[in-house]
Amino acid sequence: MITVAIAEDHQSLIDGISLLLKYEEGISIIGTSNDGRDLLDIVRLKQPKVVIMDIRMPKLDGIEATKIIMKEFPHTKVIAFSMFDQDQAVIQMRDAGAKGYILKNSPLEEILKAIHAVMQGKVYYDTGIDQRLFDDAFAKAKTPKSVLSKSEREILRLIAQNKTSSEIADIRFTAVSTVEKHRKNMMRKLGLSGKGELLKYAIEKKYDF
Repeated sequence: MITVAIAEDHQSLIDGISLLLKYEEGISIIGTSNDGRDLLDIVRLKQPKVVIMDIRMPKLDGIEATKIIMKEFPHTKVIAFSMFDQDQAVIQMRDAGAKGYILKNSPLEEILKAIHAVMQGKVYYDTGIDQRLFDDAFAKAKTPKSVLSKSEREILRLIAQNKTSSEIADIRFTAVSTVEKHRKNMMRKLGLSGKGELLKYAIEKKYDF
């Protein structure tokens, strides 16, 4: 029996996935969660064979949750399930230990294919994902240094120093609106969302740009 846990902050998607898998022979859903911390409780208690993992969730995001699961339960198969198809989001989940990556705008049947693939020891990535991202050399090239402009990298360094948009604008002799525009562009390029995500990323990656 393939036991499955689902972590997704939109209950309607959990319901859809549950309906898809409910009558599948050999698959059993043993837990669902709307946030990362609750998911960890489920995994530690029930130890599912497969976890379908949203990337952006309250309390603990999917990337950090995947890292913890891989450390505590290395045989668990994590399949990322996200609306993000940006390169950095894919690479971060791959590096965290995910064995699959499904986009939310794909047919739900892709999830079933992914479950069977990862249980066979394979990796499974949505056809909408650039497969080159899973080549180590290519992924290494997709660092902030390569995907961000010089101005964006300079602003990211200041963000890592906990500077506000207003302070950054003063330092760079530019308008606050220009800094905010750069912030939005960086979040899009890096596959980030939510308040504080860019600051967290800048602190974690401060030696990569």
